[in-house]
Amino acid sequence: MSLYRHIPFLKEVFKYSVTAFGGPQGHIGMMLKTFVEKKNYITKEELVDYMSFCQMLPGPSSTQTITLIGYKRGGVSLALITLLIWVLPAALMMGGLSFLVIYFGTKDIQTNLFKYVQPMAVGFLIYAAYKAMRISVNHIATYCIMLVALVVTVSLRSPWVFPVLIVLGGIVSNFSDKRIPGVAVQKKPIKWVNLWGFIFVFLVAGILSEWARMQHWHSARLFNLFENFYRFGSFVFGGGHALIPMMYEQYVIRPEHLQIGQYLTTSEFLTGAGMVNAIPGPVFSICTYIGAMSMSQLGMEAQLLGATVATVGVFLPSVLLLFFFFPIYQNIKQYTVIFRALEGIHAVIVGIMWASGYILFSSIPFDWTNLVVVAITFSLLMFSKIPAPLIVIGWLMLGAAM
Repeated sequence: MSLYRHIPFLKEVFKYSVTAFGGPQGHIGMMLKTFVEKKNYITKEELVDYMSFCQMLPGPSSTQTITLIGYKRGGVSLALITLLIWVLPAALMMGGLSFLVIYFGTKDIQTNLFKYVQPMAVGFLIYAAYKAMRISVNHIATYCIMLVALVVTVSLRSPWVFPVLIVLGGIVSNFSDKRIPGVAVQKKPIKWVNLWGFIFVFLVAGILSEWARMQHWHSARLFNLFENFYRFGSFVFGGGHALIPMMYEQYVIRPEHLQIGQYLTTSEFLTGAGMVNAIPGPVFSICTYIGAMSMSQLGMEAQLLGATVATVGVFLPSVLLLFFFFPIYQNIKQYTVIFRALEGIHAVIVGIMWASGYILFSSIPFDWTNLVVVAITFSLLMFSKIPAPLIVIGWLMLGAAM
């Protein structure tokens, strides 16, 4: 891989990583604006397809999607560099927050700067949902699938709804026999080493974690941290917001109940859970903060190590699974039953996007100002050529001035 020719792409990834607010829902709109409409790195159809595939996997879906964009442009090497550039800024910010909390306390952090971030993210999401709907929802059956996905997602609000709806959408769209795959393409080689690597690390991490606990190793907590976060990255559906309550149970409630030593207090945990929504990048970066806080009682070096171990632990399994399943996904798309299923799956994703916009907006205290921010953001994306990062910076500056 010639890295030099990919520098413009990596610059766009970096700009995206430091301006992509709003969690996985908000990321979608900015990804569409930056990588599809502004730079034509991928097509709209490819982006929707990548998003649909990543929703079927555990782990951080927006992270997996941008990793696939890098993979499409330059293979595994560029994908890994893309992943690093995307994750690192948020991880550094959340790791830095852990030191602020430890050495300056959990005093209220002034967040006027982020006053308009959530309604802005809703504007990005509505824009992405509208654009995706124009691509993937084009007849009565797909409209019905989209509406059902929207209503079910809003009603149940469970991360397990996503994979279930995706499977059902694929089944329903197979009732039509009008669509068949196009010209067959060469099959992609399946990298079994990724699956065996995932299983090997999972087993070794579990064994070492338990052995370290039983033998009272001095570094036992570090082994426990890696096992916990690797497990989270292997099984969590629904993104970082589904991960947060699991971590609260693991690192706040469980240690108090079992009296095994405090990892972090409720106040410290909630500080991280609140601030992760006010920074750009993946919501999974909260794991960096939790890992650092869990080791903070052992000193600064241990805190840095905890942040690193937690970050690697939570992102590693999703990357291994991504590189294993994506070639399989590309191969099976050539089968008629899968090809037809994708139409329903894409319609489900659009329904989930609309539902996410509603849920995100309903979580904000109602204010006409927020409604105006949503409308202006959508209009700027839809009818102007202003780059997405400048729109983000504009709302941040306006919030800071308030």
